[in-house]
This record gives sequence, structure tokens and C-alpha cells, in this order.
Amino acid sequence: MAEEVKVKDKIQLNKVTHSVRAAQAVLQYGVGAMVDFPDQTLVTAAPEYWSGTTKIFDDRFAKALGVDYFAMPTDISYARFPEWYFCPKCRKFQPLSKWIKDYQKKAKDKQLQRDYNMVESLQCPDCKQDLVVARIVTVCEKGHLNDFPWVKWVHARSKMPVCGNPVLRFKTGASGTEGLEGLTVECDTCKARTTLKDAFNKEIFEELDGNGEREDFICPGNHPFKHTKEPCGCHPRTVQRGASSVYFPLVHSSLVIPPYADRLNTKIEKSKAYEECVVIIEDEEPEDRLDTIRKRLSKWADKIALEIGALKTDVEKILTDKWLKDSDTVTDVDSVQYRIEEYLALTGEISTPKGSLGDFSRESMHVDEYGLPHIKGISLVDKVRVVHALTGFSRLEPVISKDDRGYVDVKKPETNWYPAYEVRGEGIFIEFRQDDIEKWIANNPEVSERAKRLNENYANSFIGKNHPRNITPKFIMLHTLSHLLISQLSFECGYSIASLSERLYCAEQEDGKQMAGVLIYTASGDSEGTLGGLVRQGRSDAFPKILRKAIGKAKTCSNDPVCIMSHGQGRDSLNLAACHACALLPETCCEERNAFLDRGMIIGTFEDKKIGFWNDL
Repeated sequence: MAEEVKVKDKIQLNKVTHSVRAAQAVLQYGVGAMVDFPDQTLVTAAPEYWSGTTKIFDDRFAKALGVDYFAMPTDISYARFPEWYFCPKCRKFQPLSKWIKDYQKKAKDKQLQRDYNMVESLQCPDCKQDLVVARIVTVCEKGHLNDFPWVKWVHARSKMPVCGNPVLRFKTGASGTEGLEGLTVECDTCKARTTLKDAFNKEIFEELDGNGEREDFICPGNHPFKHTKEPCGCHPRTVQRGASSVYFPLVHSSLVIPPYADRLNTKIEKSKAYEECVVIIEDEEPEDRLDTIRKRLSKWADKIALEIGALKTDVEKILTDKWLKDSDTVTDVDSVQYRIEEYLALTGEISTPKGSLGDFSRESMHVDEYGLPHIKGISLVDKVRVVHALTGFSRLEPVISKDDRGYVDVKKPETNWYPAYEVRGEGIFIEFRQDDIEKWIANNPEVSERAKRLNENYANSFIGKNHPRNITPKFIMLHTLSHLLISQLSFECGYSIASLSERLYCAEQEDGKQMAGVLIYTASGDSEGTLGGLVRQGRSDAFPKILRKAIGKAKTCSNDPVCIMSHGQGRDSLNLAACHACALLPETCCEERNAFLDRGMIIGTFEDKKIGFWNDL
């Protein structure tokens, strides 16, 4: 059972020095992550503590994640963590609560009135020096984040009992080459003294506990982002405060497609009357909500229709789909069926009434004008809205599902929304001929062998052991081509590589529908993503040149022949002929964390160029 820690009153921070972008608040600085501000380090608090948000609606996505809507942060709250700070002059080392008590005793009245809780200026009351936050923290496999056990560490390593009033000092050696042995912690009270040697050893806390004889160094189970502590039982690991393994966000993305992207749907969601309806529904008990909706739906539809100037019957139909649609039809966000719905919209199989387009608009091109093999269709997506939602995070090891060990939900179960941000942009969707891909695989056994090699590496990886999957040659080819195209498009259309992103559509008939397509779209959160430069490169006078250049550049890599002959490189050896010099992209661009890439599937290898799907280009 989690123990709620008492939360003090909120203190307003300087918005100039203590602010992050909405995208950062969902990605690298999301809920549970530490943020290094100029004067202190803070942890992004749970969404229940946020002071301001802007609602984002995408019914299909919300139902798939089990919430009512999403919200973009406009006023984020933070929790103070780590708590241990030291003075670089007197070397006194203690928790922030003690620093604040010392400050409140010694500060002048005017200073206390302006900054009673020592927020504006973290300084030693005696030395007037800026305090320095502790460099290391502890994390455990269950997602807990705690301060390093400084008091217990210095006494246990000195083989002395913890004294009644420990007063620590943190000292560094005169030489910068001493490493952890040059960092010393000493207790003024009992003269216990030790260094940080072995602090990063995986088993050090278990050894200090006598391998089960004691429980002095068991993880305290702290979740500073939501002010709770819970029983844990694990021995934590010491990590640097800014290490990448401290925080792995789990972010889901979704395209807003018809009918959810229709102009009328958008107008309804932005109306004041709709906002009032949502508030009424949220105030009802969960078991009473459906009855309330059924009773009031007609009046609500009338009120909303009057505000936005639409027909009541149209509004009522949309509200019925939103609130009364059978929950048994909800599709999991990670399922193939969820991608199929988007695929049908991108290929034009889902038709939308003329004039009703809002956040989604596409133009189907005549593929014969391109003169390219293997391509079944090209669609220019003039308008697209993508919602990115943060659902949870993990520490030490990444997770890809809420059912994975170590997953921590960012919100309370009763909270009916997730933190999110949205981007509006444009894109190019390329659909490939399934028959050509099947012939290529059937005529080249080496292609299946290369895919088998990647499958074996994946099966032996941490994620692969928990989430088995079959990586097909088709998927590897589509993914690699997507990366090559993004690199080339960034040169041609002027967008930075980081502002472009991919969405892969790959499945077989037994999965529900054959899919072989790639969407490359702008993922920038500002107006840069809607300037039209990307769509322009998708027309018949530009795209063939771009595709040929992308494939031509893939023929060579500055790391060849090492790269092209690789049997496994990158994270967990999940790539073959793909490295930072040829096929890898910034993490924001790739759906698969820069894994499952192989230039050999595109242009062939030194031994056999014919195995490349695009060798005839």
C-alpha cells in the first residue's frame, strides 16, 4: 500500500528560468524525470498537481488508452529532488530541509518575506555560496527514485553504527584523476569517513546488507513525482543523476483520421458548450455517466449546434459516437488493427464527404507519372494532426507496454486524461506493391537468412525476451528505406532531420490486412511543419530524383566494408548493414529506436548485389 507524503503549499517559480516546451514535458522531461534548471534540480510532478493544461481531443486514441481526453501542459508543477545539497566552501552536506531550517534561523526578515522557503536563491546561510546538488541518486527496477543513502553509507563503510546526530561534509581530492576514491564523505560528529569507491557496483548494497542478513539498504520505495512511498524489497542501483538509464518514457502516437479529423468534429470540441458538457460528465459518478448522457444528449446537441452554426442531427450523431459507442469495439493502440484504420485513411479507402475535412487532407497522385518500380501508390498528405501521449515510464530498462515489469503509470487510476502534445504538419505516404515484395523474398533465400539473423539477436535481447515478435524481410526493407528517404528529404526540402518522422505500415493478410507502406511526416510542434515544403517534394517532378539519390547514397558508407559485412551492430546487435554514417537517425524520427535496419535489403551486399530490393533502380 502506497503511503502519501504530506505536500506543502505550492510555490511559484520564475517562468523564464523554470520552463520547458510542451514536447519536452511529454518526452525527455516528462512526469517522473529530473530536470536540471540553472539553480536547482527538480522532478516533473504527476499531472494531478499541474496548474494549467489545454485539452486535446482524439476519441479513437483516447478510447484505445482508456481515457476521456488528453491535455497539453501550460503550467507544470515540480517536486524538489534530489534533496541533498552541499556548500562548495564549507563543504557542509545535508538535506534541503535542514538547509531551509538554517536559512530561516539566520536570514533577515525582509529576505524571509520575499523567499521564505529558499526557492529564489539556494545559498549556504553562512558562506553565501550557491549550493550544489548531489551528483548521484539510486533507482530500482520497480521505478523508484531515491537519494543516495549518504548517512548509512558513510557509517556502514566505516564499520560504525549511525550516530545520534550525523553532520556530513563532502570533500574532493586535490587531484582530478582520483575518480571515486577522491570523493570523500565524513561525519563531523563521530568522525566516520569513507569514499565513494564501489558505490556504482551493482551488488554493493546487497553486500553491505550481508546478502540478506540485514535490510538497511533496501530501496525506500520513493516516487517523488507523486509524493508517495511504497514497500519495495529491492536493492537499488547507484546511477549518475543525468544518466540515460534514470528515465525511459513510454510515449504512444496516433494520427487523427476521418471521421475524428472532420471540421465539424473539431468545431464541436472547441466550443464552450461542449466544454460545459464534459465538466458535467466528469462530475458524475462513473456508474451514472451513461444515464446522464442519454438523458441530456438531445439538449446538449441543440446547444452546441446553436453555438457553432451546425445541424442538430449532425452534432447529435457525433456526440453519440463519442460517448455512447459500444466499448467492446475499442482497439488496442499497439495492435495491427489500429494501424489498419490509419492505413485505410492514407490510401483513400475511407472516404470523407467533400468540404468536411478538418485536420486530415490527402491528394492521391497518378503513380504512372513517377516511372518508379515497386510503387503502388503515392499520396500527398496536405494536412495531418499527430497526438503524442505519455502514459508511463521505467528506470534502468526501457518498457514498451504497461504490462512490463518496472512500468510506472504517470497518473492516478481515477484520473481520466494523459499528458500529451500535438503537432500539425504534412506528409508523404508511399504504398508498395505486395506482389513485388513477395517475389523478391521468394527468389532470394539470403534475404530470409539476414532477417533470421536479426530475429535471433532480438530474441536474445532484453525486450525480445519479454515481447517476442517476428521481424520480416518486408519490415526491414520498409524501415531502412524510410530512414534513407528521411535523410535525403531533409536535404531537399529544408527541414531538419529531427523535424521529420516515420510511421510504418507492415502486416500480412492473417493479421487482418496486407499492408506495405511508409508515411514520412513533419513532426515539428510549430508552424514550420505546415509550410508545404515536404508535400512539394512528393510530386512526380521531384520524388523520383529523391528516391534514386537516397538509394544511390546507400551503396556506400564511410564505415564500409565493416558496416556492409556486419552480422550485428547497434543496440543489442539489432542492425546489420546500418550505422550512424549511413542509416541511423535521431531518436525522435524513428519508431523502432533505430533498430531493425539493413542496407543489404536495399542495395545488396558485396557478395550478392541482387538480393537488394532496389538494386534495379
